[in-house]
Formats: sequence, structure tokens, C-alpha cells
Amino acid sequence: MLEEINQEAKERMQKSINAFKSNLSKIRTGRATPDILDSITLDYYGNETPLKQLSNISVEDSQTLSISPWEEKFIPEIEQAIAKANIGLNPVTSGNIIRIPLPPLTEERRVELTKQVKTEEEQAKVSVRNIRRDSIQDLKDFLNEKMISEDDFHKGQNDIQQITDQMIGNIESIGGEKQKELMTI
Repeated sequence: MLEEINQEAKERMQKSINAFKSNLSKIRTGRATPDILDSITLDYYGNETPLKQLSNISVEDSQTLSISPWEEKFIPEIEQAIAKANIGLNPVTSGNIIRIPLPPLTEERRVELTKQVKTEEEQAKVSVRNIRRDSIQDLKDFLNEKMISEDDFHKGQNDIQQITDQMIGNIESIGGEKQKELMTI
């Protein structure tokens, strides 16, 4: 029973970390990466479809992304979607390839993005702590129903705390790497 609670807590906490990583991948670091465009969707015959499913997105050089749409008629719509996304990018079309030059980040913008990383990091930590709270509540419920002993309850609590500490350490490590990457010119 304790193993099941620990395993469920680990899985849920790992999902929080994966969501945190996904959120961080959308924060621009000054280097071109297709992940920047993950949040952009287009109306494709009545369905909201991610840009990466409608085109080939590649890194041309460290400061330029290249988009080759599968259907040429979507070029204007892709340009509009990128402009509407409000991510500070201006697409340039030449033929049937859309290039997106990434402007260098100013010091002020780097500091702003670092604060955004810290906010995302704190949200991930809160999520992990909420999972810890839920798991400990499950243990208390089992204790009250006499399904586990007092000793098992305390052991379970310690196990969940260790898992939580490990996951928060992972979050801090990932956040620190992203901040370091942002501040590197």
C-alpha cells in the first residue's frame, strides 16, 4: 500500500516536472529552437492544428528558424499566427519558405525572462508540494481506517518527503540551467 502511494506520488510529480520543462522550452534564450513555435496553432480546415503539424520547422543557423509549409496557401496564415502569438518574432517570407530571424536579447529582456523562469519554477514546486500533501492525506486516511500502523504512517511520510525533496531538487536544477542559459550571451 505504501509503495503504491509512493509510486503514484512519483509519477504525478514527474508529470509536473515534465510540464515545467515544456513551459521552459517556450522561453526564448537567444538561440533558435523550434520549441519557441510550439504554442502556435492555425485553423486547418476547421480544426486548430499546431504549426509543427502543418510544416517542417528547422534551425537554419543559431539565430534563424526556417518554416517550410506543406501547403503553400498557408504561408500568409502562418505569418499572421506568428505575429498574433506576441512572442516578439517577425517572419520574413521568400518564395515558399518563411524565415524567422531571432533578435538578440537585451540585458533587460534577459533579466525579465529569468524572472519568468523563477515564476515557472515556483509554480512547479507548488504543484509538487500539493502532490505531497495529497499523498500524506491518503496515508492519514489509511491510518484512520486502521489499514496501516502508526509506524507505517511515519515511514510513508518520510518516504514521500524524500521523494518531494528529490523532485524539488530536480526542478531547481532545471530552472538554474535555464537561467544560466538565458544570462549567457
